[in-house]
Amino acid sequence: MAAVDQPEDGQDVPADHHADESRPVPLGLRARISLSFAVGGLLVSVVVAGATLVLTRRQLIDSRESAAAAVAVSNATRLSNQLTHDASIEDLPAIADSLTKIEGFQRLIRLGDTWLPAPELGQEDLPPLLLQQLSDRVAGQQRASLSGQPHLVVGIPLAAFDADYFAVVDLADVDDTLGNLQIVLFGASIFATIIAAVFGAWVSQRTLRPLRRVRSAAEAIAGGRLDTRLEPQSDPDLDRLADSFNEMARALEERILRDARFASDVSHELRSPLTTLKASVGVLEARREELSDRSQTALTLLSDDLDRFTRLVVDLLEISGYDAGAAALDLSEVQVSQFLTATTRGTGPVPIHMPGHAGDLVITADKRRLARLISNLLENANRYGDGATSIIVDEDGAGIRIAVEDSGPGIPEEERAAIFERFSRGSSGGRRGGGDSGTGLGLSLVIEDVRLHGGRVWVEDRPDGKPGARFVVELPTAAESQL
Repeated sequence: MAAVDQPEDGQDVPADHHADESRPVPLGLRARISLSFAVGGLLVSVVVAGATLVLTRRQLIDSRESAAAAVAVSNATRLSNQLTHDASIEDLPAIADSLTKIEGFQRLIRLGDTWLPAPELGQEDLPPLLLQQLSDRVAGQQRASLSGQPHLVVGIPLAAFDADYFAVVDLADVDDTLGNLQIVLFGASIFATIIAAVFGAWVSQRTLRPLRRVRSAAEAIAGGRLDTRLEPQSDPDLDRLADSFNEMARALEERILRDARFASDVSHELRSPLTTLKASVGVLEARREELSDRSQTALTLLSDDLDRFTRLVVDLLEISGYDAGAAALDLSEVQVSQFLTATTRGTGPVPIHMPGHAGDLVITADKRRLARLISNLLENANRYGDGATSIIVDEDGAGIRIAVEDSGPGIPEEERAAIFERFSRGSSGGRRGGGDSGTGLGLSLVIEDVRLHGGRVWVEDRPDGKPGARFVVELPTAAESQL
């Protein structure tokens, strides 16, 4: 039993070659999981950063406002205690110098109709609303932009005098701190988003690994490795998936092998009566001249159909061997030029074009299967393509390409895959009354022989633009059995 190999990396969704090119290609499951983690990480980081910024801003400003208000009340009280009713504006500088001084604080004092300004601020810089509030003898504070910088202005009326005390606190350092914090939080959000995306990619890779194993196993089974099974997944849910898949693969293998054995048994059983029929037809052929014209015509039809039936049985035996996994290569060195010359000798003259450096080109292949492959392509060209016009050999270092060209009507693109199916002749075949004596298995054997050698085969238009088809066989230099 072959266990499926785990790929290093897999694509989530195979490309649909028949999809409209104008339609956007949807994201794969792995990409969607990674994107979901990234978006989730971004949202969480943005929410956390926003909440942190708001709370920090509130904390810093509240703390600064409380400290400023406490200092302002203290200074206003001391100022009120030191003032006298006959004090003048000339007395204020000495009194102001005795008040508490803190970096970033400035004070303005109104005494009657005169003002003691701050070094950088004057009466006109104070917020009008706050001035209006103090005119009603009510203390207050207000944030304002002074000289383009954020400030906190605290105003306290001196109840015993016609005077007001104003403390102006510079909040630029708070704004700088919040700006730096905002940059840090923005960088942290980007970093968290990247980490979430990387983590999502890691999670998606681990999550989708069982699906990639199932995909690899399904591809292996589709490629003919019917004994492929999934290994235990070490997870109860995934183990049930693996068991179901293995049970399906086991049932499919048994069904295919049973059908292959049936075809093989039927083919074997038909060989004995076919041998008897061929011997009987041989006796009639020996006495053809003694038969009437109608009998000779009937004998000809019988002989042709018997030959076709014999080839069909032989081809079915080969096909059943592939289905049962019993086909194997008998490898030997093949001199390509001599081999093609010998193979085409019995089918009429077909020009063989070899590259100048490939006259002594040697590959490792199964001579019998390779000869049948070339013969089937030439027979297909003779039957449906008005005969083969040339055989072209090309070498690319890792292998060779053998192309068989004909001058027929060509093969429509929609039929180029179907013609390699069993008993398929395309739109140009299948007319039994038109002299078609093929079995419908020739190209099926071609693709099976090519796969067995580890190569591939396809059909395309002739590159010279002339009508006809071009069957291309690509074979590695050293073939290895693919079954």
